[in-house]
Amino acid sequence: MSKKDYYEILGLDRNATEAEIKKAYRRLAKQYHPDLNKDDTEAENKFKEMKEAYDVLSDPQKRDQYDRFGHQAGPGGFEGFGGTGFGQAGFGGIDEIFEQFFGGMGGMGSRRRQRGPEQGDHLRYDLEMTLEEAFHGGEKVITIPRTEVCPDCDGKKTQSAAGSQTCSSCGGSGQQQYTRSTPFGRFVSMQVCGSCRGEGVIIKDPCSTCSGQGRIVQERKIEIKIPPGVEDGSRLRVSGGGEAGVRGGPSGDLYVVLRVRPHKVFQRKGSDLWIEESISISQAALGVEKEVPTIDGTASLRIPEGTQHGATFRLKGQGMPHLRGSGRGDLRVKVKVHVPRRLTPRQKELLEELAYLSGEEVGVESKGFFDRMKDAFGGG
Repeated sequence: MSKKDYYEILGLDRNATEAEIKKAYRRLAKQYHPDLNKDDTEAENKFKEMKEAYDVLSDPQKRDQYDRFGHQAGPGGFEGFGGTGFGQAGFGGIDEIFEQFFGGMGGMGSRRRQRGPEQGDHLRYDLEMTLEEAFHGGEKVITIPRTEVCPDCDGKKTQSAAGSQTCSSCGGSGQQQYTRSTPFGRFVSMQVCGSCRGEGVIIKDPCSTCSGQGRIVQERKIEIKIPPGVEDGSRLRVSGGGEAGVRGGPSGDLYVVLRVRPHKVFQRKGSDLWIEESISISQAALGVEKEVPTIDGTASLRIPEGTQHGATFRLKGQGMPHLRGSGRGDLRVKVKVHVPRRLTPRQKELLEELAYLSGEEVGVESKGFFDRMKDAFGGG
């Protein structure tokens, strides 16, 4: 003999709320309680039947199982099915067994649930800056448009107490259930309620400020603290600086992506800065002390005699601040020996004398010392 439907026993529909279930149980308990119906076997049986129905439907987990599997999930049904060995085989029990069979069938097997608070979306803002600004760090104020909780209705979508009511189609759950028969019994699938679009309430008197959305778009000025030494592509997170949450959920976060513009003088490699410094042939041969630019001023660089084209020198601690840790990177100076395109007669005479003293042949025909120097140093 098949068991009677629990909802039918309590005189309820399948969308009944917890309050309605309790109310129906109390009413029937007074009617069929054994103490009030002594020697009435039928009343005693109905009380036991009603008590069993209430024990299942008043427990959210048991009710969920019953809604999905019917009496297969009831006393002696669920436990017996679970003892078939599927759990040990790696399926993890009845929930995962049905997920294997019905997980991809249009939402069948999804749990009955209330739609709760949801966090708002995260936002991204690209902030451009100069290399000097990245060096010093500091504070920047940016203006972003974002959704915020409506100040007039406090996100409730209506300003009047009677402006919203529980959706009658889904009973406030935001979902509607559909029953299908399966080899395992009745199976209930859940879908978003089409009447309230999953909100669980119907807005009758929408807020005029937000048009019943509960959120509005506002432009906000946000102060960003930039640490010294940030690199291109660095991200700064502003907790709660994103879109407002839904149904009382927290706001999302704001991610500020820093874009450091290329510099005309310096090339950055990590915490080090690189520059090129031109020197003459005589400075390369005899050495020189030069003032070179740094990110925050100038510094003295000693170039020793005999320096070759392409040589690199390091000025310690003249680079960018280390983003993680103390101190600064270095300034790397790459020397470029400049060979003049035209010489005065006196300059040419002196170079020819140098070539003679060095035992070098010079002149266009022989492609001597001066021309070989031009080739060696790029002919600039």
